[in-house]
Amino acid sequence: MSKLNAVRGVLAGIVLMTAVWQPAVGMGTQPPSDSEATYTKTKYPIVLVHGIMGFDSMLGMDYFYGIPAELQRSGAQVYLAQVSPLDSYERRGEQLLEQVQRIVAMTGAQKVNLIGHSMGSPTSRYVASVRPELVASVTSIGGDNKGSKAMDALRGALPPGSVSESVVVAAGGAFASLIRLFSTGSNLSQDELGALNSVTTAGTLAFNSRHPQGVPVTDCGEGAYQVNGIHYFSWSGAQPYTNPLDVSDPLLATTGLVFGSEPNDGLMGTCATHLGQVIRDNYRFNHLDEVNMFFGLGNILETNPVTLFRQHANRLRNLGA
Repeated sequence: MSKLNAVRGVLAGIVLMTAVWQPAVGMGTQPPSDSEATYTKTKYPIVLVHGIMGFDSMLGMDYFYGIPAELQRSGAQVYLAQVSPLDSYERRGEQLLEQVQRIVAMTGAQKVNLIGHSMGSPTSRYVASVRPELVASVTSIGGDNKGSKAMDALRGALPPGSVSESVVVAAGGAFASLIRLFSTGSNLSQDELGALNSVTTAGTLAFNSRHPQGVPVTDCGEGAYQVNGIHYFSWSGAQPYTNPLDVSDPLLATTGLVFGSEPNDGLMGTCATHLGQVIRDNYRFNHLDEVNMFFGLGNILETNPVTLFRQHANRLRNLGA
């Protein structure tokens, strides 16, 4: 079997995780000292936005593991987004917009800071594009901002109208139903093919033509740091295999083969994750390490992802966001 066929086989069953909209709950950490009590206290609430096939907590596993509690511990007001596990960027963006409006009305804040992982990045960018007055910043974590070669390989293995496409679509729908069953869940509509077509390079570039804010115009450069008063940031990983105890690592190491020598996190080429100001694109993380997934089983030689979120909240705080 060729490497590409192996990648396609794994991609047909891989899971991209996410979260559900509700106020985040603390995890019982020690109270902060006076010096750090406001370290992450941004002016506007932080909203964490998931990608495909997401959940808040499922069978004891959190998507943004340990991150909301640590941000709250130092003063941040944090919400987790609930959007469809499987749907197009625009439809997920509309769902997120409804929740942003609800958060603004509930808190009295004028805006929010959106932090999106994977497909959560274009979902967040959509809201910033259509309602810029509601958004202070958009931050992309391993975001699908120029498409994924891994998803291109999967789409190429599933000819439109084929039996293989029908099987994968059915499997995706079934897994989304399990997510609803074992997590907070939702009754949001979903579109399996809409999601698959969105995350390809062609689908993402088409989306970017309608919502270009912050997207680099060069292959591997930075985008505009600020558009319509909104700050844009990004960071990502570049090491598909990071911890032998993490059951997702072999999958990501396999999907990463499709990128050849191009730096990638197992699902996204690092240059394709760039948005606005690129904080760094070569952390020794894979795609799930970026949000501290699988109980924080990441690279012990790299900065803790929770620390990166804390530092970024402080960055937003210092910008007045």
